[in-house]
Amino acid sequence: MIGGGKSYVSAPPAFSTDAKRLLVCTGTVVSIFSTSTGLQIASLEAHNALVTSVIVVPGNKALSFCWTASLDGTLRYWDFAVAELMKTIDIKMPIFSMVIPSFLGQPEKGMQESALPVHVFAYLSVENTQVQANAPKALRGQIRKCDLTESRLGGGVFAETREPEVITVSPSGKFFGIRNKRKIHIWRVPAIDSKLLVSKKITLHHTRNLTVLAFHPTKTIVAAGDVSGRILTWRGFGNRTFSDGGKLENGTSKNNEEERPGVRGDDDADSCTTWHWHPAGINVLSFSSDGAYLYSGGVEGVLVVWQLDTGKKKFLPRIGSPLLYLTDSSDPSLSSISCADNQIHILKMPLMEIVKSISGIKLPYSVPEIYEGICNRFAFDHTAGLVALRTENYRIQFYSLFDDREVSEVQVWERNHQPGDEIRVIVTLVCLSGDGSMMSTVEVKLPEEGLGGLVCLKFWASGSQNKNFTMSTIVYEPHRDAGISSLAFHPTRRMVVSSSYGGDFKIWVCSDEIQQKREALQHSGWMCHAVGSYKKKPMTAAAFSADGSVLAVAAETVITLWDPDNNALVAVIGEAQMPIVTLSFAGKSEYLVSVSQGSKPQLSVWSMSKLSEFWSYKLHIEDLTCAPDSSSFAVLALLPKSSAGMGSNEPSLVGKDGVILLFNATDPVPLTMWSVRKAKGGGLAFLNGNQHSFQYNILDGKPPQTLLVYMNGDHEYVIFDPYGNETNELSLTKRESHVALDETGQFGYASIYGELPRFDLKRDQAFLAPSAPSQRPWETLFSGSSHNLPPLTKLCSEFMESLLEKRTATVE
Repeated sequence: MIGGGKSYVSAPPAFSTDAKRLLVCTGTVVSIFSTSTGLQIASLEAHNALVTSVIVVPGNKALSFCWTASLDGTLRYWDFAVAELMKTIDIKMPIFSMVIPSFLGQPEKGMQESALPVHVFAYLSVENTQVQANAPKALRGQIRKCDLTESRLGGGVFAETREPEVITVSPSGKFFGIRNKRKIHIWRVPAIDSKLLVSKKITLHHTRNLTVLAFHPTKTIVAAGDVSGRILTWRGFGNRTFSDGGKLENGTSKNNEEERPGVRGDDDADSCTTWHWHPAGINVLSFSSDGAYLYSGGVEGVLVVWQLDTGKKKFLPRIGSPLLYLTDSSDPSLSSISCADNQIHILKMPLMEIVKSISGIKLPYSVPEIYEGICNRFAFDHTAGLVALRTENYRIQFYSLFDDREVSEVQVWERNHQPGDEIRVIVTLVCLSGDGSMMSTVEVKLPEEGLGGLVCLKFWASGSQNKNFTMSTIVYEPHRDAGISSLAFHPTRRMVVSSSYGGDFKIWVCSDEIQQKREALQHSGWMCHAVGSYKKKPMTAAAFSADGSVLAVAAETVITLWDPDNNALVAVIGEAQMPIVTLSFAGKSEYLVSVSQGSKPQLSVWSMSKLSEFWSYKLHIEDLTCAPDSSSFAVLALLPKSSAGMGSNEPSLVGKDGVILLFNATDPVPLTMWSVRKAKGGGLAFLNGNQHSFQYNILDGKPPQTLLVYMNGDHEYVIFDPYGNETNELSLTKRESHVALDETGQFGYASIYGELPRFDLKRDQAFLAPSAPSQRPWETLFSGSSHNLPPLTKLCSEFMESLLEKRTATVE
């Protein structure tokens, strides 16, 4: 069982001390990527819940230590160069955020190379699980202090909030703070040898809810962004509260009563200024390493650079997705920016050029409710192990399921998507041919004020393994003004069927198919070959048989069978209670599986020999897939809320909302069942198991010929052998992936002589197996163990004979 598809942007990443590696929180693990290649080179696996923080220990660039925090309530200390866990601290409270101020503002030579500095303290934002969440005015968020050296929590609770808040620490390590609705709480960090747990805090107020804050690297300046897109900058914060003996860091008196422009009430700050360019809430706010500039970003996908003294600004536009985090490295010329589309861009500063991107699987996005029912979520390339996903920026992402990385993206609609804009175009359907070389898509341009709606059917071709598709044909309004309900490729020919809610289906054929000569056309296109309908009923689903000789089209509640070559109606079967939304042939087309949804959902298996229903279940089916070379098929079924809730009598279903059922079409009893989470919006597909990337993970035995992939509603997935001894509960854990080599090169023996050949026990045993006599016996004459060889006198004579040419002589 291998998994992938995790989010790379659930928490801010961290650079290694030499800035050559980027540590990314990826679900329950920390993935380590090369900043020069963008490929994964290692992973840290020990947490059993979401990792929320990763902090690299500063020091010599040869060192590679880090701390991680997780919702599982543990802090872990790692040597990430060798992926070795060195220490674990269990505080038994979910940790949402962590900062370690003593790691900041210190010279590298002051850090220990082999051990942690004495008494290292971390400040944690945790959730008090003992407080009921539904209690009125419940304060579940807490700020706690933890002694990492002695592995224990220290002191009491510094602050309580309704929900756990993100902690922000100043680059100097002197201050840390949190936002709490319309307020900012700031604490000064005491010295390591101080007996105080933490000094007094100050509070700054605003009129709108705040979203993010940032500290200046050297001065007492703090900036915050709010939900309206405004940036507020307080200068001289804490001068009265944090000063010692009435003296301030800048030499002025704490009793200075000069006017404090922009400061609300009795807030402890000298001044407050406001900038406004962003049209919506701000997610990114960070000062440059020299403190001269302030970076900001939000849902519009533009990184803005403000000159702190003048307020002048410049931009890095068209990033294409809302910005989430900006992370600096020890190299001032290198930073990273995390985006909501599950991408991390490596930036060259101060030019703000994107030099490398780490692309995860695209995350789900919402579409207008009226179009949710007609949008297919995934299309799978069964032979190559790829999935094609619709993205928010009018593209199709091809993602390798076995390698857990992006392969390519195809721009379906030529328009720059502006995040936050109202959706005007929706890619509703994506369909791939059996060999993955062709693709067909449908997009709908929504009407504006009832005018201008448009449906486009496009055909794409790919001539390479990297899935760089090019459009060959576009058809506007292929079914007049009606929407397209489904697409299906012929298994062996360049033929596609599209069904329509307008009451007809059309068979499209590539020009290569109708060409008399075998030579391919220089510019091949697609054209309509035939049109069919049945009693003017909406055509809701379509599928070809395994050999392509039969076309099944659902006419709302009945199934019509057609000869696709002659466009002749062969038979009509069934009478479902609700419209049929999915059709698929099982096995060698002896059976047809249909799915109906609505108030009376149903899964039905039809016998093609008897043209009648074989068996059925009243289940709400989310997705269906059939095995290519057998009569097996799998369905993803949603559980009723009563079964999925905490009151379920079945322990294995507690907290689950779906099950995967594996059937043989000849038997209504499932072969096996797996319980899953986040089944709503999920999908299934059978894949070819003979993949190099998958075989790499097989330790013993032969890889299975057929694998099953389950992708949940958050686009996390797991690949497993449906016929193996897998557990009945699928865990979407990170696999031991085939990661890339680090760019730092090889060490020791390998750096001089190269890698040693891998020892393959089965391969070496094969050489010891008996074989037929060789035509050149001298090559194997002396092979074998010395104690099993014949005497030298016998070997010598045989060796000499093998070198002499034998001739037959006749005696007269």
